[in-house]
Amino acid sequence: MSGTLVKICGLSTPETLCAAVQAGASHVGLVHFPKSPRHVSVAKAAMLRRDLPDTVGVVLLVVDPEPQALAEAIRLIGPTVVQFHGAEPPDRLARTRAEFGVEVWKALGVKDAAALEKAAPYHGAADRLLFDAPASSLPGGNGAAFDWNLLRFYRGPTPWGLAGGLNPANVAEAIRLTGAPLVDTSSGVERSPGIKDVDKIAAFCKAARI
Repeated sequence: MSGTLVKICGLSTPETLCAAVQAGASHVGLVHFPKSPRHVSVAKAAMLRRDLPDTVGVVLLVVDPEPQALAEAIRLIGPTVVQFHGAEPPDRLARTRAEFGVEVWKALGVKDAAALEKAAPYHGAADRLLFDAPASSLPGGNGAAFDWNLLRFYRGPTPWGLAGGLNPANVAEAIRLTGAPLVDTSSGVERSPGIKDVDKIAAFCKAARI
């Protein structure tokens, strides 16, 4: 599974960003959503982004952002990817990609096989789909998993990734079951909500590549 991409999301300190990069994460996520315990302001996200190497994808996670606020965040932070985690329609993603020249990802909650049909309108609009557990109190980062068997035979035309409840102990099995080309964790590498653990980050990246 050495080709599996790894995204560590919800990072908020230089130390944990450094740990993710050193552990071999392909992407790091900065959450700009005030209701999340992982929220970082635009100014802080821009500061954190400055020292990241060009070899790592920088994902800005947003939830139903206002157009002007999103434009300002993209301008100041300079992400390589914008991940939409709300109810954004496909045309919103397509416009963002065209206007700002960034990759656009769309997170979709999966509770049953029928939920995978929600992916269809995003083919051609999103650069990657992120299949996550259904939203609860927050759109993501809740530490909940869904039935990975639902993705065992998924062969959609858009690149995708797996999120929701992944941690160092179960990520290898999740990859084995689904063949996920990218895995994404946030709460699974934390000591407490919003507080990342550098050892768990390293263990997750290692396990994802076994």
